Amino acid sequence: MMNHSQTGTSLIEILVSLFVVSIGLLGIARLEIYSTQSNSEAIQRTSASLIAHDFMEKVRANPTVLASYAGTNVGDGSFALPANDCTLNNCNTTDIAAWDIYQLDQQLIGADAQSAGNNTGGLAFPRACITGPAAGGAGEYIISIAWRGSQPQPNPQISNCGEGQGLYGATEEYRRILSITFFVSDDGIN
Repeated sequence: MMNHSQTGTSLIEILVSLFVVSIGLLGIARLEIYSTQSNSEAIQRTSASLIAHDFMEKVRANPTVLASYAGTNVGDGSFALPANDCTLNNCNTTDIAAWDIYQLDQQLIGADAQSAGNNTGGLAFPRACITGPAAGGAGEYIISIAWRGSQPQPNPQISNCGEGQGLYGATEEYRRILSITFFVSDDGIN
């Protein structure tokens, strides 16, 4: 009787090894996709925070026309260029408020970063809402910035900014929101 010893690997062993490796590679690919989505969400939230803080400081620097800021809803790029460009001309406080709101609108849609004539910065489907005392003046103001996220989540209830416009899904499940509450005194000391 002859004794045959087996050398090498069988086809079944190779197929099982390929299956195990492919499952591992699929897991790594899914992790990369999730990481990219999370990074995009973090960039959007950071951008919203920077835009909101910038606008907050502009409001605080122009306390004599606070009513011009309250009730503002921008973010679709439709806010018209003010007649007086405050980067080139001397402006009164009302002109400065109009210029600040225009700049907020442009920052939200990413008009300050362009490539081949297309906006490349900004937020996805942004909206900004500024609330404060009805008559303006000293008091508590809130700037809320909404944008579209990449994955569905429960609709945040801290502000209704951007709701009901059909931008963030049927139940607003893609809506992300950042709200900053700040106090403005009418003497410019905050």
